[in-house]
Amino acid sequence: MNWLEVFVLSIVQGVTEFLPVSSSAHLILTPRVFGWQDQGLAFDTAVHLGTLFAVVIYFRNEIVSLLKDWFSSLVARKNVGESTLAWGIIVATIPACVAGLLFNGVIETYLRSPLVIASTTIIFGVVLFAADRFAGKKDEKNITLYIALLIGLAQMLALIPGVSRSGITLSAALILGFSRVSAARFSFLLSIPIILLASGYEGLKLTQSTFSVEWDKIAGAVVISFLSGYFCIYAFLKAVQRWTITPFVAYRLLLGIALFYFFI
Repeated sequence: MNWLEVFVLSIVQGVTEFLPVSSSAHLILTPRVFGWQDQGLAFDTAVHLGTLFAVVIYFRNEIVSLLKDWFSSLVARKNVGESTLAWGIIVATIPACVAGLLFNGVIETYLRSPLVIASTTIIFGVVLFAADRFAGKKDEKNITLYIALLIGLAQMLALIPGVSRSGITLSAALILGFSRVSAARFSFLLSIPIILLASGYEGLKLTQSTFSVEWDKIAGAVVISFLSGYFCIYAFLKAVQRWTITPFVAYRLLLGIALFYFFI
């Protein structure tokens, strides 16, 4: 990889990881559009680490509070502060982990084609548009384990390229009556264990790889994806306070149409 590829793909990952537009779809399609070679496992691991650092640092105060209340709930054996939200994040993470272990091979083999990505980009763009009509006033304090499980089951669909993890969890939360900001915040918090597990899985595979690693470019990818991811979280939360989700729906529909035109 050259530095232009590192810069472009790192920004693509940093921005699309947290927007409801599918980061996996963009990382698959961007090299195809520019005629670049696959970025490789080391790069994927690096940009996932960058976005993980972004969301952890942005929500550092909330994470400390959640961990404190969660550990306190274990000791007291009852709900303490925001421990229900912490347990909800755990519960919502389990379905995607199980589905990933069971179906990762099938997804990697059959569901990474432009046809699949174009179709899911449009279909779940429409789902996001419909879900936005249900936006209510619930916030994170209204998260129950049942609600978390429903959002977690929806998150399983994000294993399919083009669906978007943030998009499908945002849609599920909106349908359940959460406000746009609260739905987005829960989606971001829910991304932490998912990105952590994905990074760990990729890192494990990387230790078994014999390919050489350009460490300067890997470090650059971490930094660039971190900065772009942090800015994206900030900008997206500001945007959903003022506007609807419609601009992201429009982007998904235009992207899906363009994919059909250029690749199908």
